[in-house]
Amino acid sequence: MPQTIEIAKRNAKVGEQVQGLAKTYTDQLKKQIDDRSLAMEEDDTSHRLIYRVLGITNEEGRLIDIYQNKGRFLYKYAGALLEDAAILCLESKFPHAKVKVKIENPLGTRPKTFEIDCLLDKHALEIKWRDATTDGDHITKEHARIRAIEKAGFKPIRVMFYYPNREQAIKIQETLKTLYSAVKGEYYSGDKAWGYIQKITDIDLLGILTRIAEENTKKR
Repeated sequence: MPQTIEIAKRNAKVGEQVQGLAKTYTDQLKKQIDDRSLAMEEDDTSHRLIYRVLGITNEEGRLIDIYQNKGRFLYKYAGALLEDAAILCLESKFPHAKVKVKIENPLGTRPKTFEIDCLLDKHALEIKWRDATTDGDHITKEHARIRAIEKAGFKPIRVMFYYPNREQAIKIQETLKTLYSAVKGEYYSGDKAWGYIQKITDIDLLGILTRIAEENTKKR
């Protein structure tokens, strides 16, 4: 019973922290979007001629440009929020956790270092909200990062909450999963990523974020 109470208290505390984090990022996102929308009113829009050649009306083109800019900001803050929220969960369970740890690249000079999102003793966690890249070079870079982590004496663990939808991006992730397996690392995505965080921290991050999302929806 005492352990259950302690877990409930930690869930409540992390829930408050994540809610505060969400408020901070919401305000920053809104400011970025408002500032960019205002700046776009002065933009040269002559490129929309080519939109019209391709059958896109001026109004459609205007909205596409606006939402393309909004989307870039949204993806940035969505990723930052989820990754930082996961770190809060880990720190609540492991106060000794080290965040944003740099390690040397023993395989070359570019880059000189790699970053570990969260280091739990010998476990090196990379935390991503999603990874929809289709760039083949991404595999080479990630392979070098995984090998550098292994050579530093750590176990690489990838935690990615949302799996990509496009075929090429899925192939990239399947290759990365094989690379992690080759060095006896661990790879978690989708439901398994949420489950991994809850298993090792006792924090229901998905539940916390779902509650915040539902509360924000009711306010609209």
